[in-house]
Amino acid sequence: MLSDASIRAAQPHDKPYKLFDKHGLYLLVTPRGARGWRIKYRVGGHEKQLSFGPYPTVSLAKARLKLRRAKALLLDGIDPSLKRKAEKYAGADSFEAVAREWYGSHECRWADSYSDHIIRRFERDIFPWIGNTPIKKISPPEILACLKRIEARGTRETAHRVYQNICWVFRHAAVTGRVIHDPSAPLKGALLPTNEKHLAAITDPKELGELLRAIDAYSGSHTVRTALRLAPYVFVRPTELREAEWSEFNFDLQEWRIPESRMKMHVPHIVPLSTQATVLLRDIQPATGDGRYVFPSPRSRTRPLSNVALLAALRRMGYEQGTLTVHGFRTTASTLLNEQGWRADAIERQLAHGERDHVRAVYNHAEYLPERKLMMQHWADYLDELRGFSV
Repeated sequence: MLSDASIRAAQPHDKPYKLFDKHGLYLLVTPRGARGWRIKYRVGGHEKQLSFGPYPTVSLAKARLKLRRAKALLLDGIDPSLKRKAEKYAGADSFEAVAREWYGSHECRWADSYSDHIIRRFERDIFPWIGNTPIKKISPPEILACLKRIEARGTRETAHRVYQNICWVFRHAAVTGRVIHDPSAPLKGALLPTNEKHLAAITDPKELGELLRAIDAYSGSHTVRTALRLAPYVFVRPTELREAEWSEFNFDLQEWRIPESRMKMHVPHIVPLSTQATVLLRDIQPATGDGRYVFPSPRSRTRPLSNVALLAALRRMGYEQGTLTVHGFRTTASTLLNEQGWRADAIERQLAHGERDHVRAVYNHAEYLPERKLMMQHWADYLDELRGFSV
């Protein structure tokens, strides 16, 4: 724990370093001798940082008071950094100011992950282009240009969701007297429709949470239930999941290495295992670990589970044909991870999508692996958050 004497005695080093107090509060000391208060915290699975100001302008006692206030906001489900930004922009009439004002008035009603996605979409795809523009001067073509940039990434669902969020901001602007006409209204129908192949997948966070809870409550065989619980964490193709072999798993490295002989594109594939995925595999290992397959058929342990078994379980849970398939977990992950801002190249590699240069693909199946490991753990944490959230 810090004291004023220990802070004054701290000397600058060649590189910035931290002096830790308690409960996440620390003082960052720069090579030039500047001292600034900081805290780190997590919201929606993302690590964030908040500054409390420089020392000694902000004393140790004052920094601790700011820490207590920030912690109180977090307990109430409010991100202190976003609250600060909302207060900064309150009363202003730029699009960003009005959007943050609207967001600040609604975020307390949403799950952390959902609210985080909304503000990140704005910060990534909208604010850099029209954020500083007075909201009453924004034209339909300017909005459409932002949405088309999102479409160009191949994430049509995200473009539609951002458009919906923009509509909400203009409604807020209308009821608060900032605009008379809504420039987003004429854009209805201007975006490309979502891809038909995504119809058998769930990409709405609330519906996804309901699906995860339904799988947890499934009363069929332990093998089928475990396979379905693992499927969204790893989002491999159904055949790759059903035919998983114990010899492919390395729990020390937390990796699942699928050989090229079992991959659609005949390229070896690495699936980083989140803590949650590892727990599921460890749980079923006493039951099937003495055989070849992780998920053997109930009729013969020398054969893997059939795809019919997984589909039948989904149907018994009430998910009719055309609403969901096991393969749909791949679309779910692709859509939501893109929305969350993960690099498209890392997502595509984790999905094991085709590489034009087959030789290059064979030698680069571990490409972006450190990033993919972080992404897969984030994804598992996000799914767990949705599983526990209900309205």
